[in-house]
Amino acid sequence: MPARGRQPFLTVRSEGGLLPPDLLQRLASGDSDLPGLSPESYHLGPHERLTEHVARSWTRLLGAWASFRDARARLPGGDPGTTVTRERWLLPLFDELHYGRLQPAPAVEIDGRSYPVSHAWAKVPIHLVGCNVPLDRRTPRVAGAAGQSPHALLQELLNRSEERLWGFVSNGLVLRILRDSSALTRQAYVEVDLEAMMEGQVYPDFVLLWLLCHQSRVEAERPEECWLERWSQEA
Repeated sequence: MPARGRQPFLTVRSEGGLLPPDLLQRLASGDSDLPGLSPESYHLGPHERLTEHVARSWTRLLGAWASFRDARARLPGGDPGTTVTRERWLLPLFDELHYGRLQPAPAVEIDGRSYPVSHAWAKVPIHLVGCNVPLDRRTPRVAGAAGQSPHALLQELLNRSEERLWGFVSNGLVLRILRDSSALTRQAYVEVDLEAMMEGQVYPDFVLLWLLCHQSRVEAERPEECWLERWSQEA
């Protein structure tokens, strides 16, 4: 992990300059010079406060995390934990980020190659695997992780698809924000250590997660017009 002095958050780190730490600090501090931080841009009314919505999400998700943690502890050996992770934790998380209840998505086919990403919102792939499935290694006989690691699967899909620019991958313990990086020479993503965040109750980092991953951040007529892309270009 990069030196903590360059990564100002306890449970969030930026890799490869996709959304660099200084930009994340501007987001977290509510920098008025950074566009896209108004309540209206998050589909709230002009008199509604982002802080109140984030706080309500945090309260609900503390309960969801506790339920997931208890269910995870009871998983038998060798169980990837897919159902428990999605139903108890990740689906409630994305619901609080205003995606609604994510529905399973069919595999994406590109030039005869199949990408079995588990869920999607519009043209945004959201790959959710079990808590016992590492993001950076293949897991035999586990859907969405058997052929290649979940991270690699999503990254390759983004790189090869003209319609998909940003995506999310998570095993419930870690969440990553990925972008098409076909023009880059090294990995680039933002990673959130969900387990450390929730167990340590690191609320300031949750605020950043909410601001970064909210549904409105990937909503646009064209992918290159979404807020995540505009912030990336701003950086």
